[in-house]
Amino acid sequence: MSLIVQKYGGTSVGSPEKIKAVAEQVLDYRSKGHQMVVVLSAMSGETDRLISLANSVQEQPDTREMDVLLSTGEQVTISLFAMAVKAAGFDAISFLGDQVKILTSSMHTKARIESVDTDKVKKHLAQGKIVVIAGFQGVDENGDITTLGRGGSDTTAVALAATLEADQCEIFTDVEGVFTTDPNVCASARKIDRISYDEMLELASLGAKVLDIRSVGLAKRYKVPLHVRSTFVDTEGTWVVEEDKAMESMLVSGVTYNKNEARITITKVPDNPGIASKIFMPISDAGIVVDMIIQNTRAGDLTDMTFTVPRTDFKKAMELVEKIAADIGAENVSGADNIAKVSIVGVGMRNNSGIAATMFHVLANEGINIMMISTSEIKVSCVIEEKYTELAIRALHDAFALERVDIQ
Repeated sequence: MSLIVQKYGGTSVGSPEKIKAVAEQVLDYRSKGHQMVVVLSAMSGETDRLISLANSVQEQPDTREMDVLLSTGEQVTISLFAMAVKAAGFDAISFLGDQVKILTSSMHTKARIESVDTDKVKKHLAQGKIVVIAGFQGVDENGDITTLGRGGSDTTAVALAATLEADQCEIFTDVEGVFTTDPNVCASARKIDRISYDEMLELASLGAKVLDIRSVGLAKRYKVPLHVRSTFVDTEGTWVVEEDKAMESMLVSGVTYNKNEARITITKVPDNPGIASKIFMPISDAGIVVDMIIQNTRAGDLTDMTFTVPRTDFKKAMELVEKIAADIGAENVSGADNIAKVSIVGVGMRNNSGIAATMFHVLANEGINIMMISTSEIKVSCVIEEKYTELAIRALHDAFALERVDIQ
């Protein structure tokens, strides 16, 4: 008998009929002798509806009250799911994040999980029940409800699987697994059977929407096997596991992109010790994530600093950086939000030269200018004009022959 944690996203539980279908699927696992912990998201569209409600009564909704509001979405799905299981003649019990006690930090709407108390879960599993837990939410040390941000239900599921030492964690969604690139952009995109934690971490951080990056990081840390698969198709999905030799033979495993990008440049910054800290500490304190950073030295002990932030934080970041620039005596601040980041990822890059050069050559042949470049052992990212994103993705996918199964 295995202990399995399953997470179902909003599209999987988007109606009472779909909730009943998910209940039947879970009961099929239960009938095979498995212990089941089920993590559910809110119904598709519900979180957006709640955000709209908040915005209709307060221009900038209070984050603590926003968490109280947003956490209600999952409460609906877990209770309906437990009812569906009971209607089928089996037993289930549902819990909110604060009832299980998923302890988080106090950063409302962006909280991070610190610990999970599984005593209550184990007790009810031992009684033969299916345990249903609200994803995306927890409670801080003050007893306040918190939420984990978009994709937080994935993180809830993996945290539970790690703490319970589950045999596997299955993430059910509306796609069949992880693909070599976005199938909506490139018709030749292919589903990947197995991918390493490191590759999935890079893909998730670079724009792939299949898994939340925090969930992949937790899975890697605790060696939780992740299975990403479709709720609606009964086929094997993609396993996210530890790296093996077969993965190393792949030069590039996937191509991804992120249009939620904006670029900010501060010109003629005094090139003194501690200046970078003066620029980036206030940005960090404001909860804004800085990604790529380029520094260009000028004559006269001056430098230009260019970096990227999420497009959703662009306006807030620009206002903050303009104040910082005035304080440090920089000349000017400029920005653009019509950019995108395209990236190639593969553990095979560690032992092979020329991958980056090939990427640059492909983009040049398509007449695409590269504005910024960032690399790691297993990825190369380029910032380009947003309008060329789809062209770049298709060209890179073709150049590295990712449609071919035989190169795995």
